[in-house]
Amino acid sequence: MAPTQPRPPDVADGMSDQAMAGEAVPYDLIELLFFAYRDFVGGPDLILAEYGFGRAHHRVLHFVLRRPGLTIAELLDILKITKQSLNRVLKELVETGFVEQRTGVQDKRQRHLHATPSGRDLALRLVQLQAKRINDSLRHLAPEAAETVALYLAGLIDPAERHKVETFLAAPR
Repeated sequence: MAPTQPRPPDVADGMSDQAMAGEAVPYDLIELLFFAYRDFVGGPDLILAEYGFGRAHHRVLHFVLRRPGLTIAELLDILKITKQSLNRVLKELVETGFVEQRTGVQDKRQRHLHATPSGRDLALRLVQLQAKRINDSLRHLAPEAAETVALYLAGLIDPAERHKVETFLAAPR
């Protein structure tokens, strides 16, 4: 009978604070991020469910409202989802009257997306819940904390995508 090898610890065994790469694992921050995200999207999820929509619908509505005239290609680049996934969600939003597609003036192949009045109302209803949660949280911090939080969140974005996101955020709306 061969001697048994010690089993490496796993999460259930109270994994050490060392990741495979040797860096400390900030479990508290990882878990806080999971819980914060759960609650950040929780209120909007309940409203979206009333329409038979999910988080993908929310993301599309958000960016279509924020960037009227956004093309399908631009939206795909922002969301990093497949064209097939976007087509299903977009079709539902168009058919239910929340988003409209307009043919491009210079390139007839392009479809530019716009929120309808209903889409605008729903998107604003969702963002107001999220803005309240963020503003309530920032209220408990120093005035300069919003900038620190923004830097932290930007640091979580893939380095290869950061410049694109910064450009997007800086573009006029």
